[in-house]
Amino acid sequence: KTVIIEDLISTGKSSLQVVDVVRKAELDVIGMVSIFTYGFDAADLACKEASLKTVSLTNYASMIELAIEKGLVGQEDQQTLMNWRVDPANWNPGI
Repeated sequence: KTVIIEDLISTGKSSLQVVDVVRKAELDVIGMVSIFTYGFDAADLACKEASLKTVSLTNYASMIELAIEKGLVGQEDQQTLMNWRVDPANWNPGI
C-alpha cells in the first residue's frame, strides 16, 4: 500500500502523473497527502476521477483566514482573494 506525499496540490496534474507511474508499477495507491492545496475545483475533480483520496494539512481558505486574523490582510480583501482561487487564469483585481 502506498501513500503519495506532495508539498503542494494546485491543478493536480503533476501529482496525478506520479500516481499513474506508481500504479503502473502495480503498487496500491491508497491516497495522497499534501502540505498545502489551493482547493482548485479542477484538482478536486481530477483526483475524484482518478479515484484518489486526498488529505491536505492546510489550504488557501485557511491561509486567508489566518492572514486576516493576524492583520496581514484586511477583511475587505477576503472576497477578492477568494475570487482569485475560483479562476486564477482570468482573475482581475479591478486595478
